[in-house]
Amino acid sequence: YVQDFYNRTYLDRTGVPMDSGFRTLLWSLTVSMFPLGGLFGSLMVWPLVNNCGRKGTLLINNLFSIAAAILMGTSELAKTFEVIILSRVIMGIFAGLASNVVPMFLGEMSPKNLRGAVGVVPQLFITVGILAAQILGLSSILGNAKGWPVLLGLTGIPSLIQLLTLPFFPESPRYLLIQKGNEEQARRALQRLRGWEDVEDEIEEMYQEDRSEKEEGQFSVLSLCTFRGLRWQLISVIVMMMGQQLSGVNGVFYYADRIFESAGVDSSSIQYVTVSTGAINVVMTLLAVSL
Repeated sequence: YVQDFYNRTYLDRTGVPMDSGFRTLLWSLTVSMFPLGGLFGSLMVWPLVNNCGRKGTLLINNLFSIAAAILMGTSELAKTFEVIILSRVIMGIFAGLASNVVPMFLGEMSPKNLRGAVGVVPQLFITVGILAAQILGLSSILGNAKGWPVLLGLTGIPSLIQLLTLPFFPESPRYLLIQKGNEEQARRALQRLRGWEDVEDEIEEMYQEDRSEKEEGQFSVLSLCTFRGLRWQLISVIVMMMGQQLSGVNGVFYYADRIFESAGVDSSSIQYVTVSTGAINVVMTLLAVSL
């Protein structure tokens, strides 16, 4: 339906149908702008978390998502497909920031014995969000000629909820203690998070971690790649991340309908098969949380 919108808009402007090659180019741009925005968002993480804090960065980040949702949701009324492409960049910036800051925020707030499980929770909710989007995208719900702008606009709802509720949560105790140097605020944040008054052990633990990091010194990218003690860990992470991307999973999600259609799946069943891939994604992530 989005590609049909591109073609209709182009036809209204020029009086001639859009060439299939040009339409494919525009659709490829629409898809690829999201990871490009993610790159920009990832580069913004370090200055934002240090100057605005973890919570402050997440609050600012919500504005990217809400702005992109409004632009995408109104693109049909404005009769401009360029807005959708621009919105994909903005949404990518949001995703690049969120995918880095959310695990950092949760990890610094979590007790040591729960950090591993809590660290997987963001990925779990990503897969749940993908599944929810696939269900809402069924032709009987919003995946139709009238519903697709609403579907795109709904992406801003979770960010709006977070924008309204996150101010009531405490800032990262580690950020307050180590980077802001405010022990009293860090203690109050820990007390709110833990539900008890005695948090001195965790305060001391954060001080010890900070001293250890300062003794070891900061790693540059070059020193990280050449340090023998971290070589196998670095290789393992690189291989795992490359395997995840080269597996083609992003292509499956972006072009699932076309892939299943070319595989011979009945056109009336394609959308339900696509939903099943999202369901499997959620199940496997749940298994990772339990492990």
